[in-house]
Amino acid sequence: MITYKDIPILYEDNHILVVVKPFRVPSQEDATKDPDMLTLLKEYLKETYDKPGNVFLGLVHRLDRPTGGVMVFAKTSKAAARLTESITSGEFDKKYLAVLSGVPAEKNGRLDNYLFKDEARNVVTVVPMGIKGAKRAVLDYKIIEKKDNISLAEIYLYTGRSHQIRVQTAHIGCPVVGDVKYAGDKLVNAENLALWSAEIRFPHPTKKDIMVFRAFPDDTVFPWNAFDIERHLSVKIK
Repeated sequence: MITYKDIPILYEDNHILVVVKPFRVPSQEDATKDPDMLTLLKEYLKETYDKPGNVFLGLVHRLDRPTGGVMVFAKTSKAAARLTESITSGEFDKKYLAVLSGVPAEKNGRLDNYLFKDEARNVVTVVPMGIKGAKRAVLDYKIIEKKDNISLAEIYLYTGRSHQIRVQTAHIGCPVVGDVKYAGDKLVNAENLALWSAEIRFPHPTKKDIMVFRAFPDDTVFPWNAFDIERHLSVKIK
């Protein structure tokens, strides 16, 4: 069973904690009661700093359970509030890498849809504008490499809707590799969902310096090993 020692820490100061979320670990506790990031990292703080009682740690953004990659947590309520303000004001940038089944007709583009989430089934669908409860979802994508029947995409999120990347790419006929929920008959099997939070960028909650953190998936396993990840690492994600 996973412990906080299995979570790589990229950066820590008195205000923020930046880590790499492993695949298939919930961002926060859910109905399964499986170990989750928020609880595990609170245990890390409690044990590392010998803190008695409840430990504060703010969850300011989430990654879907199947998704891995960079996350930031707030160690103080002030930091949590300011990071949340950064997200609301558009100063918090999130960039992903995804391996898609197939290649989109347009190698670069914007996907702008309305999404509706069926909470009971935990399934999100693309719906017409005006449907009650639907929320607008916008992302830009760029295909940076192709290999056989799969493609490596760089994705920039403008909104943070549940399952957004998975649903919007599936809607254009190029679902994320390993996505058993949304790929349908275009499923390309993989050990994990091939979706990764590769970079986050935000103003530090107290110092206001622009903080940039990057992490990349294991390029020794499929489908990441189908691409020259090292070459892409040498180029700044735009």
